[in-house]
Amino acid sequence: MSPAHREPSSAFPRRRTLLKASAAVPAAALLGSAAPAHAAGRQSPFVGTDGTGFTYQGRPFAVAGFNNHYLGWGTRAEVDDVLETAKRAGASVVRTILHSVIGSPDGSVPSTWNWQSTADASNMGMHGTYLLSWDAARGTWAFNDSTVNGLGRWDYVIWKAERLGLKLDIALIDFWQWAGGIQQVCRWFLPDYNVSNDPRRYTFFFADERTRAFYRDWVAHVLNRRNSLTGRAYKDEPAIFAWDLMNEPEADNTKTMPDGRPLSEDWISRMSAYVKSIDANHLVCVGGEGFYDRSSFVDPARELAIPTIDFGTWHTYPDYHGITPAQVVDLIHRHGETARQAGKPVVLQEFSYSALHEGQPAALRSWVDAIAADRSSAGWLYWRLVGRVTPAPTRAFPEAENDLPTEFAPDNGEHFDVAANPDATPPAVWDSFQVLAGAARQLTRRNQPGVPART
Repeated sequence: MSPAHREPSSAFPRRRTLLKASAAVPAAALLGSAAPAHAAGRQSPFVGTDGTGFTYQGRPFAVAGFNNHYLGWGTRAEVDDVLETAKRAGASVVRTILHSVIGSPDGSVPSTWNWQSTADASNMGMHGTYLLSWDAARGTWAFNDSTVNGLGRWDYVIWKAERLGLKLDIALIDFWQWAGGIQQVCRWFLPDYNVSNDPRRYTFFFADERTRAFYRDWVAHVLNRRNSLTGRAYKDEPAIFAWDLMNEPEADNTKTMPDGRPLSEDWISRMSAYVKSIDANHLVCVGGEGFYDRSSFVDPARELAIPTIDFGTWHTYPDYHGITPAQVVDLIHRHGETARQAGKPVVLQEFSYSALHEGQPAALRSWVDAIAADRSSAGWLYWRLVGRVTPAPTRAFPEAENDLPTEFAPDNGEHFDVAANPDATPPAVWDSFQVLAGAARQLTRRNQPGVPART
């Protein structure tokens, strides 16, 4: 999921239209057998895998934590508030996405969203922060490494996470258009491209050689960036748990490449291998939604069979996916069984249930309890945790970096946010946070020396 601009509230605003199951997945052979475990030694500062579980410095490593969308453009004080809250809540991992993508800074190539918004950070107030743009003069893409309004802002996020003993799961780019994502990238090459509903939405970026070259260039740039605060390249940062190839890459797997391989499987296979060719330290996952029985998506078992994918991911939103809370528990066990057969871990990487449901806290508890009890499920990350923000600051970076955030971020209309706010309305914002924090503390106790791996 990606953060959408706040819209007038409705019972359950529609996030997306899922690809239709229009044809059967081609009967191509799996892209290789499951790779050996990504082992990490007892002294390694990086997380590894062992069967269906993760390991860290010779101990099992249970994943429990949260997603947050604004770490890359929030002020340092806002980043501190989110990460410190996650740590106090017992989290071992925080997931986030490298945003954002624009047209040309000078406006000669239009941007498809307001990247200069001065709203609060949670409501997409980026104040001119961007990572990727189109250089109209050179006719190619450009990277913004600025520590004020570019990729350099992530130096602090990584540094802070390491100081707190947290690990970061970082998606290298976003599929969705809310902060540009690959939809804006498509617009660089296709001036008539509609970022909301173009018929090429699920194919162009994943198939075109220009966009593939862009993606590889971006990956190499990120992984080789040297952190100005730690002195290490990102590929050597111990605070990073894993790289997601993309947040929710909805490539149409009914389409095929010239050699006959299904589009999505081809893209995942090639790009995960490319990440691994640069970064041998970190785990790699797809960052996808893990749908079963939908021909336009890669089946989770086929995804885990790709040798350069270290663990599986799946996302669930009953309000959008048309399922019940009880069916989520069924999916937890189904994904666990798929992981067991593949010999790799699986993480429920995004999930939520609207606070407009009276039973939100109970539903969330049933899901995290089911994951804790399933011996083949490696953990969960909730969408999403928000903290205190500075409301619509008028001062630009870096002057506002250390302004004390004064109020909790307002909900964006989906009612998925949780916060360490006992006075929140509706009360589920706080009640569900307590449920998740209690479950995270219990699950991550397994990461401590002297505690049995399974209790």
